[in-house]
Amino acid sequence: MRAFAPFFGLAVFATAAVLPAGLVSAGEVDHPSAKASGRVILICNTDAATRRAFTREHGAPPVFVTAREALSVRTSDPAWTTPRCMTAREHARYRDAATAYAAIR
Repeated sequence: MRAFAPFFGLAVFATAAVLPAGLVSAGEVDHPSAKASGRVILICNTDAATRRAFTREHGAPPVFVTAREALSVRTSDPAWTTPRCMTAREHARYRDAATAYAAIR
């Protein structure tokens, strides 16, 4: 029984050392898959105020993509330097297509 106690203490110590680091990194990243791929798509309106705000925030005017274009992006394609935009209607099409694709698989 005494041989088990040091092992248990070491396991608790290792868990305490690893968990805070994992929680910090998980809290910093909102979407790990989007950040890792470098292809962020935001839902944007097409009005002038949204375009100005996007340009102010990201340093370039918004580039709108369709649901078909978003679905055709490959992992081998180069990463985007600024996020792309998608209208709410195109996002609904994207969500429906992705759901149908997942249901087929």
